[in-house]
Amino acid sequence: MQFEFPWALGPADGRYVVRAPGASDASHVIVVATLGAPERRWLRGRRGRGEVAPEPDPTPVATSRVTIIDARPADAAEAERWLAAADQETARDGLGDLGRLVRAHRIAAADPGVPLPHLGQALVARVGVGAGEQVADGRWSEARELPLPGSERRPRRSVALRPQERLAALLGGRSRPLACEELALRARHDLDHGQLREAALELRSAFDAALHELPATPQGARLSERLEQLRELAGEVDGLGDAAIAGVLGPDAGETLERALGRLEAALRARTLIETEG
Repeated sequence: MQFEFPWALGPADGRYVVRAPGASDASHVIVVATLGAPERRWLRGRRGRGEVAPEPDPTPVATSRVTIIDARPADAAEAERWLAAADQETARDGLGDLGRLVRAHRIAAADPGVPLPHLGQALVARVGVGAGEQVADGRWSEARELPLPGSERRPRRSVALRPQERLAALLGGRSRPLACEELALRARHDLDHGQLREAALELRSAFDAALHELPATPQGARLSERLEQLRELAGEVDGLGDAAIAGVLGPDAGETLERALGRLEAALRARTLIETEG
């Protein structure tokens, strides 16, 4: 599996061995490479130091190429079947391994500014088969590109315009962003990437904020049914937060988190719909 992103991911170029907790054998090897951008000095031409052209050229940026290599051996027939069946779900699984590397780098470097990768941000996603050294160098015996989210079809214009309406309202001071909205987004990102403990803690904070913020909005009276649904789920969400702190999330935690977060997201969408329709 190989991804390219339009920024430097954070971890230094090199090879990183990934093992499951407590395992002795590696599950994957992740190879990070920065694809260099042109140097800026030749772009300035003969202009003096500090001068800027009336229409400056875009600043060149580096991109990152990440290759995730399965450390487990596979015969040719198995590899061919995997390559033929690979889809967006395969890409999401690979991105989970990359997310583990970037999260570990954020913690080790104590740098919250390192962005966590998302499949929709990738320039390209590839799957391929080949020998270990071959794929580590970005070469394959056989490979293909996978479609990225949003590439299959364009959304209806009415759906595509809704975020633009909200954006205009937020920037124009006609709408107020809520803390629970940002917390719900963080919980969704972590839940989609299998980070259940983080998602549980963030969802508990999002619920607490939503149950205080939403009733106080001008749309609160029209959200009474959805708010009651959130109150009914609040106990389960609190329990998941406690279990996350103790490190003992049960096997059904992901399903419960998805259900509770889905209810919160529905309430937030309803609030936006009421607000934009006046």
